[in-house]
Amino acid sequence: MYANAYLFFEGRCEEALQFYQDALGARVEMLLRNRDNPQPPPPGTMPPGTEDKIMHAALRIGDTLVMASDGYCHGGASFQGFALSVSPDSPAEAERVFAALGAGGTVRMPLGPTFWSPAFGMVHDRFGVLWMVNVMPAG
Repeated sequence: MYANAYLFFEGRCEEALQFYQDALGARVEMLLRNRDNPQPPPPGTMPPGTEDKIMHAALRIGDTLVMASDGYCHGGASFQGFALSVSPDSPAEAERVFAALGAGGTVRMPLGPTFWSPAFGMVHDRFGVLWMVNVMPAG
């Protein structure tokens, strides 16, 4: 058994996937659009014009699979009560990742050394997802 994060971007999934590909070098391994669904959703669940929105995507970030969707496309994604954590190999790579994730977002804790890491920081990206960037100490 394993657990994967599943993020609902409420209409901005395609933009988010491209952002994570650019910022993290992520790879889209699977992508299904609403129009690909052989079983139509129940009446009234999806707004008109959402046929090209993403029903399901699988995004590979390093060794981790994160899943994503546009959900019901009701706008205003809400990501609260969790964070995604990435562990770059070096403080220099952490700086690059932190800056990329933070572009258009909000820094919650600037990247810097802590008692447990040579580089740790927290940033909400432009979609509202909280990321913790944490370099594991050597040794």
